[in-house]
Amino acid sequence: MTSTQVAPASLGIPAARDFPMLIDGRWVEAISGEWTEVTTPILRDHVIGRVPTSEAADVDRAVAAARAAFPAWRAQHFTSRARVLGQIADAIEARIEDLASLTALDTGNAIRTQARPEAQTLANLFRYFAGIAGESKGVVLPAGDDQLQYTRLEPLGVVGAILPWNSPLMIAGFKIPAALATGNTVVVKAAEAAPLSVLLLAEICAEFLPAGVLNVITGLGSVAGERLVQHPGVDKVSFTGSTEVGRHVAQAAGERLAHVSLELGGKNPSIVFPDAADDDDLIGDLLLSSRVHRQGQSCTAGSRLFLHEDIYDDVLGRLTATLGSQVVGNPLDESTDMGAIINDKQFRSVTSYVEDGLAAPGITVALDGSVDRNDGFYLAPTIFAGANNDWRLSREEIFGPVVVVIPWKDEAEVIKMANDSHYGLAAYVWTHDLDRAIGTANALETGWVQVNQGGGQMVGQSYGGYKQSGIGREASLEGMLAGFTQTKQINVRLRTAR
Repeated sequence: MTSTQVAPASLGIPAARDFPMLIDGRWVEAISGEWTEVTTPILRDHVIGRVPTSEAADVDRAVAAARAAFPAWRAQHFTSRARVLGQIADAIEARIEDLASLTALDTGNAIRTQARPEAQTLANLFRYFAGIAGESKGVVLPAGDDQLQYTRLEPLGVVGAILPWNSPLMIAGFKIPAALATGNTVVVKAAEAAPLSVLLLAEICAEFLPAGVLNVITGLGSVAGERLVQHPGVDKVSFTGSTEVGRHVAQAAGERLAHVSLELGGKNPSIVFPDAADDDDLIGDLLLSSRVHRQGQSCTAGSRLFLHEDIYDDVLGRLTATLGSQVVGNPLDESTDMGAIINDKQFRSVTSYVEDGLAAPGITVALDGSVDRNDGFYLAPTIFAGANNDWRLSREEIFGPVVVVIPWKDEAEVIKMANDSHYGLAAYVWTHDLDRAIGTANALETGWVQVNQGGGQMVGQSYGGYKQSGIGREASLEGMLAGFTQTKQINVRLRTAR
């Protein structure tokens, strides 16, 4: 099957249209008048829309709008901001299907297993941050009758939020409502590979927010994103993406001492102890932790699977059967388990890793994910077994549906191997032994650990990485306060009573 033989309408792909960006409450083109085509991974090279090609001048006007809107937005009582965020949450829920369909079209994530749950998570995040908006508060120190000493948690100002393409709505939900709840204004740079669902979110938000409080721009990361990072009017840069780009963001923003938070890559261990092998839900949880329902394009994917040698063959066989049964196809189809990889560049990157693995001596290919179709960027799960922790595919973030299975025998050894990575974002542990579960979780050098579950992330839990997986936390009260407020100490000398 080739792309020229497939009719877009037969795949549920709508006609292409232009998607302007939101600046200062208005839907605008780029000053240059230039547009960038957006394609869908469902069908190679098929254009589903155009977005403005922002340049530095467009970023400047978005930042100016955010700065102008900041004083009035920060001055509002927290209940006013909370009410607006709650209204946005309700509006998101009313348009879950629109958001899910556009996400599937835009990113290639399957609508049933990924896009729809992501849209619901977005609504949940807005509602959560609406509920904790009043927690942005200081403390009073017991300093005696002649002193009033207190702190205020104040907003940072203008937040520049740079979003990734793999889960744009969920990551937008980590950043936007937390920043708004604490009184900041925001300029969002949508991912150039998947900007459309974020622009729909902007449309929903614009109905309730004052002009300039939220601005969403599109364009190249090297141009619009770079200007946002270096802009003197941006007080905080919140970036989610690769570790390589994250290093540059930290350096560029650090040059002007701007606040920075980074959520970056991961090469995450999943450790299965022998006593968990017979669990009815183990294989289903390993399926979830592998993130193949996002085509492995997740920084929390449990892509290094450590199986104890006593259960190695049994668990590997069952997991191979389950991953091999996943339905790969059109992400707009409700029967699809796995959709398409985002674009040709990422597809070639992932397949190059797979080709290296297929040619590696001593490695067993438990599951070959090659797909006999070239209409879109499709790849089924691939499992490489009998690997070691020093193998290239065991150390580098592939960002595709590839799992490397490594046998182990000694508990101390597996913890050492799990920690032997410059990443430290997520980890998974399966065991019935409570002491072992907690001890292993405590020993892992990672910011996010799931025990006996492949999912488990809930709104309100702190999320972020150790080592080169990032700086800062998101999706939680702690993340909101640390990431989007600053502390002011105020001391007042009082007249004592006579």
